[in-house]
Amino acid sequence: MTSASHLSAVQGADRQHDSDWRLLLRLLPYIKRHRRLLIWPMILLVPLALANALQPVLIGQAISLIRQEPVAWFLEDQTLRSGLNLIVILLLVTVAIRLTLDGLQSYLVQKVGQRITASIRDDLFEHVTSLAVRFFDRTPVGKLITRLTSDVDALGDVFSTGAIGIISDIVSILVLLVTMFVMQWQLALMLVMLLLPVTWLIVYFQQQYRKANYKARERLSELNANLQENVAGINVVQLFRRETFNAELFRKTNQSYIRAVDKTIFHDSAVSSTLEWVSLVAIAGVLGLGGLLVMREAMTFGVLASFILFAQRLFDPLRQFADKFTAIQAGFTAIERIRDLLNEPIEIRDPENAERVQYLTRSTTLPGEIRFKQVWFGYKPDEYVLQDLDFTIRPGEKVALVGPTGAGKSSIIRLLCRLYDVSKGEILLDGINIRDLPQSELRRRMAVILQDGFLFAGDVKSNITLGEDYSFADIQQAAKNTNVAQLIEQLPQGYDTSLRERGTNLSGGQRQLLAFARAAIRDPGILILDEATANLDVGTEALIQDALDKLLVDRTAIIIAHRLSTIRNVDRILVLKQGRLVEQGSHDELLAKAGLYASLYRLQMLEV
Repeated sequence: MTSASHLSAVQGADRQHDSDWRLLLRLLPYIKRHRRLLIWPMILLVPLALANALQPVLIGQAISLIRQEPVAWFLEDQTLRSGLNLIVILLLVTVAIRLTLDGLQSYLVQKVGQRITASIRDDLFEHVTSLAVRFFDRTPVGKLITRLTSDVDALGDVFSTGAIGIISDIVSILVLLVTMFVMQWQLALMLVMLLLPVTWLIVYFQQQYRKANYKARERLSELNANLQENVAGINVVQLFRRETFNAELFRKTNQSYIRAVDKTIFHDSAVSSTLEWVSLVAIAGVLGLGGLLVMREAMTFGVLASFILFAQRLFDPLRQFADKFTAIQAGFTAIERIRDLLNEPIEIRDPENAERVQYLTRSTTLPGEIRFKQVWFGYKPDEYVLQDLDFTIRPGEKVALVGPTGAGKSSIIRLLCRLYDVSKGEILLDGINIRDLPQSELRRRMAVILQDGFLFAGDVKSNITLGEDYSFADIQQAAKNTNVAQLIEQLPQGYDTSLRERGTNLSGGQRQLLAFARAAIRDPGILILDEATANLDVGTEALIQDALDKLLVDRTAIIIAHRLSTIRNVDRILVLKQGRLVEQGSHDELLAKAGLYASLYRLQMLEV
C-alpha cells in the first residue's frame, strides 16, 4: 500500500477537524520512510539541551565564587583566578557545542523535511492524476494547484521547522526544570506553577489560530482559482472589456483572504504578547521570592542569579515552541485539506485480476468490434445524457456520429475511452467488457484526436512520443505518413524545436497536425476523431484528409463531425438526438428516409 493510501485510510466520513494526534498519525508512513534521517537530529537534542542548561549554572557559580559563597564540587579547591578561568573555558565549550550542533541539527532537520515534503507531493500528484475526469469537472484548477504547492509546503514546515523543533524545545524545558529542582526546589516550583496557565493559553490561542488558518487557506484557494481562470481566459477578458469587472471580483476575493489572514495574525500575536508578559512576571517572581530566600540565607546570591537566567531561558524555548506550534497548526490545516483531496475516490480502476483477460496477447493493430449494450449515462445522478444506446461497430467499419449540439456524441467517446464509467449497461470491446480491461491496454488499442490537440512544453518529438519509447526513425515515419514532416522540418530546430506551454508558438493547424502524428505513431486498431479537422484551413485540411485516408485503412473508426459533407463516404452514420439513437444508415439511405439527418443536411447545404 502506498503512503498516500495510508494517509487517506482510517478516515471518518465527517468533515470536522480531527484531533492533532490523529492528524499526526496520518503522517507516520512518511516519517517511517525517512526514519534513518531522523536519528541524528534526535541524538543531538540531548547535548544541546545540556549545554543550554549549564550556562546559567556556570554564570551563577562565577558569581558565587566572586562573592566567596559555597560553590560546586569542581570549584571547591580553586582560587578565584583559576576558578574563573575554568568557568570561562566551560562556558566557551557550551557555546561551541550549541553553535556547532545547532547548525548541524538545523541542516539535518531541513533535509528530512524536504524529503518528506517531496514524498507527500509525489503521492498527491499521483493520486490526483488517477482521479476520474468527473472530479476535474467540478474542481477549479487554481484550488488544486494550491493543494499541491502551498498546502504541501505548509505541511513540510511541520517537519523542517516544527515537529523536531518542538521536541527540542520540550527536551530543553525538561532539562532546565530538572536542573532547577536540583538546585532550588522552591523557585523551580514557582516557575512550574507559572508554566501551567501559560501552556493552557498557548493551546487555546493555537486552536483559534488553527480555525482561522483553515478559512484563510480556503480563501487562498479561491484567490488562486480566480487568478488561474482570468489568465486562462485572457483573450475573452480583453475582447469583451471585462478587465475592470474582473479586477473588482478579484479585489473582493483578495479582501476576503486578507480578512481571514488578519485573524490568524491576531491569534499568533496574542501568544507572543502573553509570553512576553508572563516571562516578565516570572523574572519578578524569581527576584521577589529569591531575594527573600537570600535575605534569610536559605539560598546564595549565585543561585539567585542562575534562576534569573533560568527564568529567561525557560520562556525562550516556550516562545520558540509557540512560534513552531503556529507552523505546526498551519501544517495541520494543510493535512486536513490534503486529506480531503486524498479521500476523493478513484472511480476508474483496473480489474483486480487483469491476467485472466486473454485479450492482452492480441496485436495492437487489430481493428476492434465495439458494442454499446443498453448504455445509460449521466454526468449527474438521474440526469441522463445517453439513454438506452444499443449499437455495434464492426471491425474495420467507419462510423460517423452526428446530431444536434448536446445529443451525446462526445459523451460516447468519453465512455469508450473510459474517462467515465457507464451508469447502466455495458460497453464491449471484442466481446469483453471494457471494465475488465486494464486502462493502459484499452487506451493502447485506440487513438483519439480531439478538436484542439493539447501540446506540452518540450520539443516537437517529445510531443509525438509522449514519453513512450519510439526511435527517431519511427517519429519521422509517423510525421511523413500524416503529411506533417515538411512543416516540422521548416521549424527553426526541426524535431528539436522547443514548444511553449500549450504549443502557443505554433499555429492551430500545426498543433493539429502534430496530434495526427501522435496518433499515427501508435498504430492503433481503433481511431477516434472528435471534430479533428474543424479548425483547419483548406490547405491544411487537404493534407490531413490525405493522411486520414491512409490512417483509416484496416482500422475501426469513429468520426464526430458537424460538417456533414465530410462524412459522406463512411460506412454508416449514427444519428443521435437527446441521447438516443434515432437513425442509422449510409448517407444516401438517411437522405432517402427524410428524417433528422436529412433535415440537418439540408440546413447545412443552405448555409454554404
